[in-house]
Amino acid sequence: MKRRILACMMVVACMFSISAYGQITERERPKEWDNLIEGGRFMDRFMPIPVKGEATSNVWGAKDVLPRYVQNGIENKEFSYWGGNIVKGDDGKFHLFVCGWPENSPKGHMFWPKSIVYHAVSDQHNGPFKVVDTVGKGHNPEIFRMKDGRYVIYVINGQYVSDSLNGPWKAGKFTLDPCGKKIIEGTSNLTFARRDDGSFLLICRGGGVWLSKTGLTPFYQISDGSVYPPVEGHFEDPVVWKTNVQYHLIVNDWLGRIAYYLRSKDGLNWKVEPGEAYMPGITKYEDGTNENWFKYERLKVLQDKYGRAYQANFAVIDTIKWNDLPNDRHSSKNICIPLTKGRLMSVLNKDKINAQTKTIKVKIESEDGFDAQKDMDLKSLRFGASEEVNFGKGSKVLKTKKSGDDMIIFFKGEGNGLNDKNFAGKLLGKTKDGKLLFGYCRLPGVDYSEPAVPEKD
Repeated sequence: MKRRILACMMVVACMFSISAYGQITERERPKEWDNLIEGGRFMDRFMPIPVKGEATSNVWGAKDVLPRYVQNGIENKEFSYWGGNIVKGDDGKFHLFVCGWPENSPKGHMFWPKSIVYHAVSDQHNGPFKVVDTVGKGHNPEIFRMKDGRYVIYVINGQYVSDSLNGPWKAGKFTLDPCGKKIIEGTSNLTFARRDDGSFLLICRGGGVWLSKTGLTPFYQISDGSVYPPVEGHFEDPVVWKTNVQYHLIVNDWLGRIAYYLRSKDGLNWKVEPGEAYMPGITKYEDGTNENWFKYERLKVLQDKYGRAYQANFAVIDTIKWNDLPNDRHSSKNICIPLTKGRLMSVLNKDKINAQTKTIKVKIESEDGFDAQKDMDLKSLRFGASEEVNFGKGSKVLKTKKSGDDMIIFFKGEGNGLNDKNFAGKLLGKTKDGKLLFGYCRLPGVDYSEPAVPEKD
């Protein structure tokens, strides 16, 4: 009888353990990912974080995130922060719109449905950010700027609109018209990208694609299904952005704690890239300090004037969410991690590039912090289809030619791998000091026209 009771107790304990750690499952990676070279996966772009102040253990947090540098992002022992993204204001300052709630809230982290959106400001893009104002109720905020200069903050089931980053903010709701199509897994966790004509692309939590003429006028669903990778996963937290070359999308499998990276020429048709976009373990500092956060969610990116992402922002937590209780040593914050920025480049060939192309001419531009004529390790460079260069293949350098401050590189056409399925060429290699160097460029003969916003009466 005692053995039976003990066995039952062990089963219950095991079930509790599975339930408690139900936010973790191991996902099997494709075998081909083992052959990716550095820069072949998005995760390789995360850089060490600059050190500010001194690392301290006299703060909240599990042992895996201690000691740490509290001046990165936004952190406050009295509040738990979650989500949010950064925009650079006309004042030259960096403005973070983040949600949060008092750390001593009755349900701890599970108080999140009652979170508040805060406006925080910093002179530096990676913080520390200080709250200067309260916007209103809401969760998972994402701010974007319309063509007319107004700002819009999305929150679950709502929006705030203002002429200024400093408010006042007027509350409202988005209009989402599925156009008779099935809405894929609801319309929460929305993410937005402004298109060249001032219209907006929206990706919903389930991976559906929507368009709006202004970002405030109705969004119409134009996709019939999800654009996410056709793999097992519990997907959420999409983030979409547009550069001068293409669209980018990252979506997180919260159960597997692995994210996927996709690219698109038009925002509707997406190409899945191999390798992890991010996963736990990416928070490393220049002095070697690591912060092993339990979860990384709500990724957002800070973009430059060309749309290139040069910083990632995450909501991070040091334990399982329901273990974060009021007045304990657990909490959450928003962190900033620098990203390697893609180089500005263009193909000079006029004709479409394919397997018969003899030579590919690529112009690499110099800019602040990068000298195209001096900084590249030419022997390491490969150019072509991402399917090739991500695995160390692609076209090799034949010769170079200076063009003002820039550099024109002549690549041997052999092995470029480019065909009708490719809409962007990829450059991958190293700088002379061994750092990652990459870039994307548009290709001749490719139609980059975008889907029109549906007309409605």
